Amino acid sequence: MYPRQIIDALSTVRYPGTGKNIVESGMVEDDIRIDGNKVSFSLRFDKPTNPFIKSLVKACEAAIHLHVGKETEVTVNVVTEMAAQPENPPVLPGVKNIIGVASGKGGVGKSTVASNLAVALAREGYKVGLLDADIFGPSAPKMFGIEDEQLYIHDVNGRPLIIPIEKYGVKVLSIGFVVDKEKAVLWRGSMASNALKQLITDADWGELDYFVIDMPPGTSDIHLTLVQTLAITGVVIVTTPQEVALADARKGIAMFLEDKIDVPVLGIVENMAWFTPAEHPDERYYIFGREGGVKLAEHLKLPLLAQLPLVASVADSGDRGTPIAMGDSLAAQSYIHLAHEVITAVDNRNTTLPPTQVVDVTKH
Repeated sequence: MYPRQIIDALSTVRYPGTGKNIVESGMVEDDIRIDGNKVSFSLRFDKPTNPFIKSLVKACEAAIHLHVGKETEVTVNVVTEMAAQPENPPVLPGVKNIIGVASGKGGVGKSTVASNLAVALAREGYKVGLLDADIFGPSAPKMFGIEDEQLYIHDVNGRPLIIPIEKYGVKVLSIGFVVDKEKAVLWRGSMASNALKQLITDADWGELDYFVIDMPPGTSDIHLTLVQTLAITGVVIVTTPQEVALADARKGIAMFLEDKIDVPVLGIVENMAWFTPAEHPDERYYIFGREGGVKLAEHLKLPLLAQLPLVASVADSGDRGTPIAMGDSLAAQSYIHLAHEVITAVDNRNTTLPPTQVVDVTKH
C-alpha cells in the first residue's frame, strides 16, 4: 500500500455540493500516513456545520476498502476552515507610544525618573499619561501630591471607564488610589495582575503621545501581565553606578530582549551618578561608583539616555508632590534633557523596527 493508491481511491469520491471529486476540490490534506494496513489522512471542510461531513467520511472509507483492500483500517481526520478572525484591536487605540520605565532592583530612583520624565514630556507640549504599575509600592500619588484624590467613573460609548487624575499636564492612575496607604498590599500575583489590567483597559486614557509605565523593580508576574496586555514601544532601564544595581539591570534588560518577550530597550539612565554639594557646585563625589551605567550601555551597545546627579531637592520635591521637572533648576533641566533623548530614541525605534507585538500567552 502506498500513497498514490490512496489518492486514486479518494478520487472516486465526489462532493455532493459540486459534483467534483474530493481530491480535485483540494479537500484531501497532504498528510497521508501509512502504517502496515493502517492509513490515516485529513479531510478539509469549509465549516464544522457542513452537512456532508459524515457521509463523505463513510464514502472515503468505502472507496479505500473497495480500491485498496477490505482489511485496511481507515482513520479520517476532519479539519474545518476557521473563519478569518479580525485582528485584535489595540487595547489603547488612542496611545501612540508606550514607554516602560524599569529597573533590576528597587531603590535606584525608578519611580522618580518615571514621574519626572512624564512631567518633562508634558512640559514639552506632548499629551502624556502615567500608569503607576508598582502594585506593591505605589508612589505616583505621593510624588504628584494627589494621595487624597478620589477616582470617578464616567460613561464612554456605553462603557463605564475610570477617569485618570490629571496634574501637571499628566494623566495619572495608580493602585495607590484604591488601597489604604497605611497598609501593605497583601495580594497574590493573579489579584495584582487583574487590578493592573483594570487600570489599563477600564480607564479613559484618551489620546496620548506618550504613555509612561512605572514598572515594579525586578522581573515578576506584573511585567508579564504588562507585555501580554500592551504592545510596549520600548523600555528605559534605570540603574545606579554600583555593581549590585548593574548586575540586576542586566537581568532586566535580558528579560525584555528575550525572544518570547522581544520589547526593545530604548536606553539606560544612570541615576545618582554623582553628588555635588550645593555650596561647592564644581565638585563631584561618586558615592555609588563611577560611570557604571556608562560602561553597561557601551558593553550592551545601548544608548546612554542620561546621567542624573544625586540632588537632595529631587527627593524633597517628590515628597512635597511637586516633581522637580516642573521647575527651572539644573536638576529640572536634566530631566528635560532626558525627555528629549527619550523622544529621539522612540523616533529611531519606530523608524527602524516593526511595531512591538503583544506577547501571546499560548506560546509559553
